[in-house]
Amino acid sequence: MRRTVLEQFPAGGPRGSLPAEEFAEARRGEGMAAEVVMDLEQDAFLVIVPQQATDRGR
Repeated sequence: MRRTVLEQFPAGGPRGSLPAEEFAEARRGEGMAAEVVMDLEQDAFLVIVPQQATDRGR
């Protein structure tokens, strides 16, 4: 499954993951399936949405 990153928040911020969680909650309120994940390599919280595979045969 592919994912799209909507926004990135630094993990070292004083509020931790809260800004990412708030952003994701606002996107869920708009009907998006947003979730927060941790990117250890970038030391950041990412707000992502899954992308559905397109069915080209129809």
